[in-house]
Formats: sequence, structure tokens, C-alpha cells
Amino acid sequence: MRTLTTLRGNSQKLDGGAMFGNAPKALWQRWMPADEQNRIDLGCRALLVQEPGRNILIETGIGAFFSPGLKQRFGVQEERHVLLDSLAEVGLSDADIDIVLLTHLHFDHAGGLLAAWADGQPARLLFPNAQYLTGRRQWQRARNPHPRDRASFIPELLDLLEASGRLQLLDQQGLSPLLGADWHLHWSDGHTPGQLLPEVAMADGPVVFAGDLVPGAPWVHLPLTMGYDRFPEGLIEEKERLLDSLLARGGRLVFTHDPRIAMGRVVRDDSQRYGLSETHPALCQLAR
Repeated sequence: MRTLTTLRGNSQKLDGGAMFGNAPKALWQRWMPADEQNRIDLGCRALLVQEPGRNILIETGIGAFFSPGLKQRFGVQEERHVLLDSLAEVGLSDADIDIVLLTHLHFDHAGGLLAAWADGQPARLLFPNAQYLTGRRQWQRARNPHPRDRASFIPELLDLLEASGRLQLLDQQGLSPLLGADWHLHWSDGHTPGQLLPEVAMADGPVVFAGDLVPGAPWVHLPLTMGYDRFPEGLIEEKERLLDSLLARGGRLVFTHDPRIAMGRVVRDDSQRYGLSETHPALCQLAR
């Protein structure tokens, strides 16, 4: 038996123009209205995969590790570590997680590995019993970032992960022995080098955690990319391959940043445009 549950993390408000790249505001504000500062609402959703004898958490969101000034700069809305509250709602703590799988190491996806900020206290790593998994090429990028994305990584977090002795770096060839043969990893370089997108087999079709390849439902529209993406044209090609694969297999996407839609099944209309059906605002133990 395998169950999937989406977990809410800390939410953000970020500039809508940055999130929608070269798409004009007249287009994207139909999907995500902006506030007076041109910011849109974004979530940081994680996916809990429970299998016999283990709990696997895909991503940890942005968390609450930022100091108050940086929280304001990056639009983090809550003071507390919301993901820990969400784990508690399903009867778990961070100590109950056996594997944390990170699509990539940007702070809005990996910051939840850290305890909430406290004045005068050093950064502290959570999930004390978990193995931490991420891509080797993404780790190399985080350790030697480009000026374009240097501010997206958390040096203290990288040091803590390395010192934990529980970090495993995945190569793009083959499967992860720790995850097992029932898991498949897709790889993407368009947003950041070596982003990994885990696919979980379910009875009614595969489920892919879409990371920042498809951060929310609007980005299923093939031409849409973010201003944060490293190689937008390459990202579109990667996205098309993934959507084609899921369409052929009746697959679904889980969205980390969409504030309203947690999951949807990939479809294509008569004009050959990708879209979603069977959308859900949250998953509460989708079972296999």
C-alpha cells in the first residue's frame, strides 16, 4: 500500500512578472491576480509518500528560516514553520521522515529543512532521521553557483547537509537503490542544472512532482516560463517531453507553487494545447 498526501508549507508573494517571464501581465493576471505591488500568491507545497515501513517527503518548501527583514523581502507570509504544522496534522513530526527528496536546492524548495529563525541562534537542520537525496549536478551548482542564481542557495544549509553524513547525491543514470525500482526520476536543466522530478507509480496512472519545471497549473501551457529559468527554450522542450509522456500514460502532476491547485491529470484539447482535468485543491491520502 502506498498513499500520497500533499502538505502545505509557508506561502509567499512574489512579483508576477518574474514568475511569468515574457508573458504580458494582461495575460497572466487572468490566472493569478496581482496585488498593489505586482505580487501574486504562491504556495510551497510538499508531497508525503507513505510506503510500508517508511515516510518519504518530497520537498520542504521555503520554511521560516529567514530573518524578519528577509522574510519581508521574499514575501514569506507566516512566522511559524507551516510544514511542521502540516506534518503534525497527519500525526507525524520531522523526526518520523525517513527520506527527504529535494528536486533542487533553491531556498524556496529546501529552506524548510531548517528550523525557524530565532534571534541569535545558528541555523539548525531538521529531519534528524532522514536520508537527504538530491541530484549530484544540482549539488555542484549550489556549491559553485553562477552569479545569476547565487542568492537562490543557502550556504549554511549546504554545510549542514554535508556535515550530517546523511546526504546522498543521485546521478542521472539508473535508479536510486534507496528509493527502489518502483520510482522513476525525470531530469531537467532548463530551470537549474540537475533538477530531478520524482515519478511515483499509482494504480490509476503515474504521479510526477513537477518542481519548477511546471510550478503551477498555468505553466502547463507550453510557452509559459519563469524569469528565474536558466534556459527557457530548453525548459519548454523538457516540459513538452514530460507532458507527452504523462498524456500517453494517463499521468498527473503535483504542483509545488500553485496556491489553489495541488494536482491535475494532463490532457490535450482539440487545438493540441495541454491542460488539466480532475484538478484537486489538496490530496488527502490518495492510495494505491
